[in-house]
Amino acid sequence: MLYLLRHGQTEWNRDHRLQGQGNSPLTDLGRQQAGLMADLLAREIAEPQKFRLVSSPLQRARETAEVVAVKFAQPLEFDARLAEIALGEWEGRFYREVQTECAHLLTGTTPYDWFFRAPGGETFEAMSARIGEWLRDCGDRPTIAVAHGLTGRILRGLYAGLDVETMLSQPVPQDGVYRLVGGELTFISATGLDPNPAELSTNHWRQGESNP
Repeated sequence: MLYLLRHGQTEWNRDHRLQGQGNSPLTDLGRQQAGLMADLLAREIAEPQKFRLVSSPLQRARETAEVVAVKFAQPLEFDARLAEIALGEWEGRFYREVQTECAHLLTGTTPYDWFFRAPGGETFEAMSARIGEWLRDCGDRPTIAVAHGLTGRILRGLYAGLDVETMLSQPVPQDGVYRLVGGELTFISATGLDPNPAELSTNHWRQGESNP
């Protein structure tokens, strides 16, 4: 069984900047979201000592995972294969800048695959390969994993055997966890709300709210 979390809101999420593998700290809201997800996991998992806790090493995921680690009094592991997509020259830039200045690179993309056009960035094939390797190594071991928006989409998609379009258009909430078991994906909300439907909007990335 695998529980998958996305990190809480960061300063760059809030400011509509592309993060990639750059580091941005959690906002006050992001720390609240981390606490809510930790509390949710505590209700969900009867025997947390049977689970390992592993996180992307990037700051925003690390901060979120540390909240869970304290809640469960569990050691925390880090695995670079859970890191977010490398966005090369686009890391730290505002969405609106990329949209305006790099429009020629975005021709023919969708709101969900344009990340892979970043100069010097990571390809879908490379990202899928490292996440798939982590998933195979994880096997059936009970695990709580803290990762990122696009990383989570690909991980869940590989796990459930989704096609690429469906995989990349999944929502990326920061206030709940996904339970992966028996080849099925189940979202469990920490707030009682479903993932925001706006995350599936065709113009979503232009507002900067699907920031990986």
